[in-house]
Amino acid sequence: MPILTALSNQFLSLFRSPSNGESTKFGTFNGVFLPTLLTILGAVMYLRTGWVVGNAGLWGGLLIITLANTITLCTGLSISSVATNIRVRAGGAFSIISQSLGLEVGGSVTVPFYLAQAISVAFYIFAFSEGWQRIFPSHPTWLIVFVAFGLCFAVAYFSINLAARVRFPILFLVTFSLISVFLGSFQRFGPGFIVTPLAWGRFPSTDFWGVFAVFFPAVTGVLAGVNMSGTLRDPRKSIPLGTMTAIVLSFVIYLSLAYWVSRVATPEELVTTLTVMVDKSAWGPAVLAGILAATFSAALNSLVGAPRVLQAIAEHGILPGGELLAQETPTGEPRPAMIATGIVGLATIFFGLSGGGLNAIAPLMTMFFLITYAVLNGVVLIEQSMGLVSFRPAFKIPRIVPLIGLVGSLYVMFLINAIFSLVALIVTILLYTGLTHRHLSAPWSDVRSGIFVSLAEWAAKQVSKMSETQERAWKPSLLVPVQARGELLGSYRFIKDLTYPKGSVHVLGMYSDDTQSRIDGLEELADGFTRDGIFARLSLLKVDSFTQGMRTGLELLHSVFFRPNALFMYLRPNTDADTLHFVLEHAQRNEIGAILYAKHPQTSLGREQSVNVWIRDQSPDWEVGMRLTNLDLSLLLAYQLVQNWHGQMNLITIVANEADRFHGEMFLETLVRLGRMPRNTQTIVEVGSLADYLPHAPQADLNIFGLQTPVDLQFMHRMVQETDASCIFVRDSGHESALA
Repeated sequence: MPILTALSNQFLSLFRSPSNGESTKFGTFNGVFLPTLLTILGAVMYLRTGWVVGNAGLWGGLLIITLANTITLCTGLSISSVATNIRVRAGGAFSIISQSLGLEVGGSVTVPFYLAQAISVAFYIFAFSEGWQRIFPSHPTWLIVFVAFGLCFAVAYFSINLAARVRFPILFLVTFSLISVFLGSFQRFGPGFIVTPLAWGRFPSTDFWGVFAVFFPAVTGVLAGVNMSGTLRDPRKSIPLGTMTAIVLSFVIYLSLAYWVSRVATPEELVTTLTVMVDKSAWGPAVLAGILAATFSAALNSLVGAPRVLQAIAEHGILPGGELLAQETPTGEPRPAMIATGIVGLATIFFGLSGGGLNAIAPLMTMFFLITYAVLNGVVLIEQSMGLVSFRPAFKIPRIVPLIGLVGSLYVMFLINAIFSLVALIVTILLYTGLTHRHLSAPWSDVRSGIFVSLAEWAAKQVSKMSETQERAWKPSLLVPVQARGELLGSYRFIKDLTYPKGSVHVLGMYSDDTQSRIDGLEELADGFTRDGIFARLSLLKVDSFTQGMRTGLELLHSVFFRPNALFMYLRPNTDADTLHFVLEHAQRNEIGAILYAKHPQTSLGREQSVNVWIRDQSPDWEVGMRLTNLDLSLLLAYQLVQNWHGQMNLITIVANEADRFHGEMFLETLVRLGRMPRNTQTIVEVGSLADYLPHAPQADLNIFGLQTPVDLQFMHRMVQETDASCIFVRDSGHESALA
């Protein structure tokens, strides 16, 4: 009785959670190595290794196994490298990708990856039923799959500690089956083998890459241990050591089995008899037990790992109802996520029993695995290429390793099934697009900003080697000096219309000790431009005078890469002419255009529908060249406004005599055609003087005039009154071209 009691207590201890209420933490062997190894050594090893060698021959089979393992080996090395550079949290691949490329990328890649894992449970259960029916052919499939799934789910649901302990008898059965396989050659045929292997096969079933596509799913288990990252005592140590040891050991086993099957059976037998390992082993039942153990283990590892990926995803608000799925017991068991995964697996089983094409959707699952592998390799390749100081992994690998893993994963995707590859990529892209609109917030920083900075630095270096003229790449980049928040607020909407959607705004806030409070809130307005889709920056200068601040700001910004190309200034009734002349002279010296905004006190910008562009008399030279005399910036701004206002542009010129009317009309028509102005643009040529024509000019919401030299403030204020509308007065920088 004492012996029975002791055995009973030992058995029941398997089902008990830790008594201290804390979650179980595993080491390298049980937490990473075993789940990874037992997932790789699955049904394909037992049932397809011989078929691969029968089609491809010994050397062809070894080549296929080596190529497939090269991709997973590179992926494992990439995972090991990045795992020693960051603090890997729960969720495995999700944690690694999200901490590097953001929650949006992590979610878009690992949500399908989770579903593929959950669905794969059913595939492993059906594979288990096929092995079971080899022993008990009279047992119905439905009974086998439901019992096997129920047992597997119960083990995974009750305790990860129990699931971890179950791996040991499974490991014993798989090991015993392999021993029986290798002993079979000596028991049946004596000290030597009886078959001379065929070096290169005749590929009777399919071609080389077709055989490769059948074999590759055998090695897609490298993330089984990584997914357990939240249950590891030391993920930084266990993930590299456990993953790489499992990959290398399984690689050796596959190579050994390929050689073994080539010596114990003819190519014809290998192609036609999928159970050649059972038939040629020392004891067939041991191999059958190994098949059952391997398929059950793969299903169990998926049921243990997938909910933890789902829980990590749900914790960051990526999924609707994430609060429930993120919950766990005091011992760390993600029960809601486990139930959700069980429902997915059970639904897949019903689909398969009802005659659904499980084999038809199997390639889509593999695609999501491969996309995850590709992104993991891409993470390391990107961080290596950027040369960031933050990327200093304890386990360093050459850049060629993640490159091979990335290219290999993508190549194998389209090799196995091009249609499913496109579907998988489209699903991932759609998920990413949806998540980007959610504005997810992560508790960690990622390298996305570093990526864009590196790209910007590279672009700056390339641009510096080219010609300085960039008329084709011109877009409005306004420098807006302000001394009070109200100045920017009053012009906010107009500045937005001048720059949206691809332009930018650089706000230069200037203050002294006495006026600092007046610029409070500028940062909020600058952020408003960003929310409206306009790239905006804010710089603050403490100055003694406005002229000093403008000179300093213009000189500093002249040498930056993304420098402003036009100065935007609000013209007040009391604007000082000398100050304005000083600022405009320095802007011209720094090759920055000028826009002086004189707002009508009552009408402001009216209905924001029409723009009049006043063009000076071009006599006697009416030739339209690539550069226009102080007209390019006016036309570009007018075009920008009517696009955003959905309005109309009027080009107006006044000539001195009737003889020049024809030349003026041809000039404007050519300007509209070569400048690709809107089709509804009207051209107007009048004979006389500006003063005489102004009362008869089309009423516009904004008038654009060229900026005179020297500056005539009286003329500007008079134009606002006589046109009864707001006006801007524009001077080119010399780097614009309306005809480019």
